[in-house]
Amino acid sequence: MDVKAKVEELLQPYLNEDQFFIVDIQVSPSRTRAKITVLLDSDTGITIDECAEVSRRLGHRLEELDVFDGGAFTLEVSSPGVDLPLTAHRQYRKNIGREVAVLLNDGQTLKGKLEDVGAERIVILETPAKKPRKNDPPIAPIEIPFTEIKKTTIQVSFK
Repeated sequence: MDVKAKVEELLQPYLNEDQFFIVDIQVSPSRTRAKITVLLDSDTGITIDECAEVSRRLGHRLEELDVFDGGAFTLEVSSPGVDLPLTAHRQYRKNIGREVAVLLNDGQTLKGKLEDVGAERIVILETPAKKPRKNDPPIAPIEIPFTEIKKTTIQVSFK
């Protein structure tokens, strides 16, 4: 079993019965000090204290099992920043109602409010390029299959 799979297996008891979910695990091996980066989230967010608790418990378990054969390692457990693309289905669900930018596989970018998330697709209400006039037709929601999405990012607004 590779180290990434081992870390994922060891994380399971610390996910509080599926309250937290794994967004990403990265393992960067090194001759001097390996680095493990774990990104966790939940449907309501995850606090620094919760990340620290998981880090302490997971770090202790990794040392106990000597996953790196006595070698040094650095463990970072955090939440994904708002600048990182959405990757997990639960991340999409958590961000319903927020403004997103969706880069499609064909290079086109759609921006709008994330309205709904299904098993196979998302629905956004596209932001018009210009302010709509009184006689403009209403904006129809756009369904985008996950298979057509290259990357989705949250759009932060300071209005």
